[in-house]
Amino acid sequence: MKYVLGIDVGTSGTKSLLTDEAGKIVSEDSIEYKMAQPRDGWAEQDPNDWWEAAADTIASILSKSGVSPDEIAGVGLSGQMHGLVMLSDGGDVIRPAILWCDGRTGDECREITDIIGRERLISISGNPALAGFTAGKILWVRKNEPENYDKCRVVMLPKDYVRYKLTGEYATDAGDASGTNLLDIKVRDWSSAILGDLQIDRALLPPVLESCQIAGRISRRASERTGLKEGTPVVAGSGDNMASAIGTGVVKAGVAFTTIGTSGVVYAQSDRPKIDAKGRIHTFCSAVPSGYALMGCTLSAGQSLKWFKNEFCSEESANAQLNGISVYKVLDEIAEEIPVGSGGLVFLPYLMGERSPVLDEESRGVFFGISAVHTKANFLRSVMEGVAFSQRACFDILCENGAAPKEMLICGGGGSSRLWRQMLADNYCMPVRTLKNNQGGALGAAIMAAVGTGIFGSLDEACGTFLEYGELQYPDAKASEKYKRIYNIYEMLYPTLSEAFHALADLRREGIV
Repeated sequence: MKYVLGIDVGTSGTKSLLTDEAGKIVSEDSIEYKMAQPRDGWAEQDPNDWWEAAADTIASILSKSGVSPDEIAGVGLSGQMHGLVMLSDGGDVIRPAILWCDGRTGDECREITDIIGRERLISISGNPALAGFTAGKILWVRKNEPENYDKCRVVMLPKDYVRYKLTGEYATDAGDASGTNLLDIKVRDWSSAILGDLQIDRALLPPVLESCQIAGRISRRASERTGLKEGTPVVAGSGDNMASAIGTGVVKAGVAFTTIGTSGVVYAQSDRPKIDAKGRIHTFCSAVPSGYALMGCTLSAGQSLKWFKNEFCSEESANAQLNGISVYKVLDEIAEEIPVGSGGLVFLPYLMGERSPVLDEESRGVFFGISAVHTKANFLRSVMEGVAFSQRACFDILCENGAAPKEMLICGGGGSSRLWRQMLADNYCMPVRTLKNNQGGALGAAIMAAVGTGIFGSLDEACGTFLEYGELQYPDAKASEKYKRIYNIYEMLYPTLSEAFHALADLRREGIV
């Protein structure tokens, strides 16, 4: 029996799992870590926290599973996208990684747009210059921390740093790299034109591989740290969204998935790059060879609910812990008691700014329509509905760009909520389907390892073995009609508040608030 290991380097924690060649999960483990916010709108992590979490979860899995390291055919990786990891000549981390949800690079994005031209940038990279993407972060460090920039010899993405620690090799994949604003997505390699215009040395960037290609092998040092056998193949893997697509079976055109994790994503597979000229959704290379993805991203999806839980639900958390159940199950039950529409309360989930389809790092969260009749339960449900509306906005643009799916799958922590799934079905006016093995990116990473090491001949074949689907959850026609009218109000709010968001951002920059 052969086994494969999948590692997902997330924002809130790293999860690793071991599966056999039939797709059965033999063992899994996860470790959480913190995200630092040195200033409002900034987000950073220590890359060594990712490595220690990955190494510890691998060691734990091997210990618990009883599987011999000789039986592990390969390792795959998935990870949070867009983060900037800078390494010195000796491979040491120079500064904390600047994350995907960091909004500090507005000026740099405007500079990139002025230098390259918005239409030209979108035509090459598939996306406008966005504050969350890596290119703006590189320019920000060059401008604000020149001593760190001068020390930098390699620029990496989060999961690529963990693979470097496993193998000692520098590499990335076309899917993750297409979230940097530096890749020519049509040729699936770094864009000489963009790098030249931005004066970024190509030597800073690692080679670009396809996701199932072997990118290195477990080094002696990593073997001693994790227990994996020295020489075990490690495939390139991909960004968390591309890996989640594999982990949900979205490997053909006409199928899409929604995930509610820290961020929220609506993702559709395409056979060719369908670029939204307005840049409201992303066009990326996918983990499928020669495949592409259209994707919308809400920066604060599950994070919005987590924020509300942490700040306002200490009593519910304590009771859930006392009764040995998930606090999110308790919150679901509370929110279900409130009718559709949250009693006229509408939430904008812009806690970290927003990306899709609102391209504005200065936007912030809003509760609209507050009155004296509203209770904590109304606010709770409105947070969940606001996230569903943000996903609907992305879904509508996918459809507008010719990527309307025939089937919607759902994964991520929020996908375990029946209430949230119902909200999405009602807003999409389309059934949604869960997976019985809802492991998202980590499972996708394992599947890529299984293909890359020759256990399966293709991703489609591997998904057919690994994945088992749950029941469809159908939309409620009456709820869909109500949501349509409430969503119209949701869409009015950002244009109405945009000027105020930027005025407030000016006050933050001046230190007034």
